[in-house]
Amino acid sequence: MTNRKITIDVVSDVVCPWCFLGRKRLENALAIVPEVDAEIRWRPYQLDPSLPAHGKDRQVYMREKFGTGSKIDDIHKQLNELGEENGIIFDFEAITRAPNTLDAHRVIHWAAQAASGTQDKLVGALFSLYFEQGQDIGDHEVLVDAAASVGMDGAVVARLLQSEADKATIREEIDTANRIGVRGVPCFIIDQKYAVMGAQTADVLADAIRQTAEGFEPGIAEDR
Repeated sequence: MTNRKITIDVVSDVVCPWCFLGRKRLENALAIVPEVDAEIRWRPYQLDPSLPAHGKDRQVYMREKFGTGSKIDDIHKQLNELGEENGIIFDFEAITRAPNTLDAHRVIHWAAQAASGTQDKLVGALFSLYFEQGQDIGDHEVLVDAAASVGMDGAVVARLLQSEADKATIREEIDTANRIGVRGVPCFIIDQKYAVMGAQTADVLADAIRQTAEGFEPGIAEDR
């Protein structure tokens, strides 16, 4: 196979546990196909853009969304098992807020303008802060600290977060994702040709990456 660079646009939300799994599986997939030079670009999506800017108590939010039965426990049990298989230690009990992720997506957007790899590192940091450490990633201090931890200028990020900078851009990108048919996340768009929907296994992702790099255009694969 001719070694060439491809792009992988990952449409995701940083409060989506399946997206956290998807990121880990993508890392593993790229390790399976080291001959492929892939540029990862994170694209915004909001599972619930109606959340208030300051977020909502997570227990209240989850009851409103899933009811009071065992469904939440069943989902968390499945995710805990999958997380352990992929090096993620979910701590759902530590999460106290269901945040609005618009500001998190703004910081991720700005990270794409920093050094190569910064954006992916930031996304990984935000996933870990939320799902493994129970931090409120809607809180500006948390976002600034996360940005600084991956080499961004914390003072600049703090100043931008106080403004309206790029809010419209993020909303437009989310609208675009909806228009092109993204109805769930994660969605991996490989070289702008092949959409893989759902947190599929590393082997499935690796196969899609390899085939796309070889010029095959199979269309859309969907599963979770």
